[in-house]
Amino acid sequence: MNIVCLDMEGVLVPEIWITFADVTGIPELRRTTRDEPNYDKLMEYRINILKEHGLGLKEIQDTIAKIDPLPGAKEFLDKLREITQVIVISDTFEQFAMPLMKKLGYPTLMCNTLVVGEDGTILKHKMRVEKSKLSTVKALQTIGYETIASGDSFNDLAMIQASKAGFLFRTTEQIKKDYPQYPAFEEFDDLLEAIKGVL
Repeated sequence: MNIVCLDMEGVLVPEIWITFADVTGIPELRRTTRDEPNYDKLMEYRINILKEHGLGLKEIQDTIAKIDPLPGAKEFLDKLREITQVIVISDTFEQFAMPLMKKLGYPTLMCNTLVVGEDGTILKHKMRVEKSKLSTVKALQTIGYETIASGDSFNDLAMIQASKAGFLFRTTEQIKKDYPQYPAFEEFDDLLEAIKGVL
């Protein structure tokens, strides 16, 4: 029994923080897991910047409401779900992801959550489990699934490496260079064919 594990941001939807950085004109918020492998460090950095600028959850959610999935992402997911089980594993947060899941036809999502003050200030992030992507893939394997994984960032590499097959999607040139053993794709149709080839 196979299950495909997909990253969300950069693969199915635009990077939320980059979009928010562009909307607010705060370039420091463009930093993502493509730049900083340590997610806890990255989130502390982001939360501090939000505090400095007096921004909270509402402002981010207002931006997210205007974000659409990447062109072709929903069709790709629909075709993939016709032939195998699919789960989206993301380091994003429930408070960010749910409007985007609606636009993608509500695929199964495993992500994290934010602790938010009464005034909407983001106080901290709460990870579902340590090394959430790798931990989820390993848990799926313990209940009889063979995993196939795809993502674009440093924090996707562990789940890709632990899976029976892994693919990079719209990743950086540096990650392609550092991990040449993983096929890298730019188009959904090519990723779909590659996944079909290992099912």
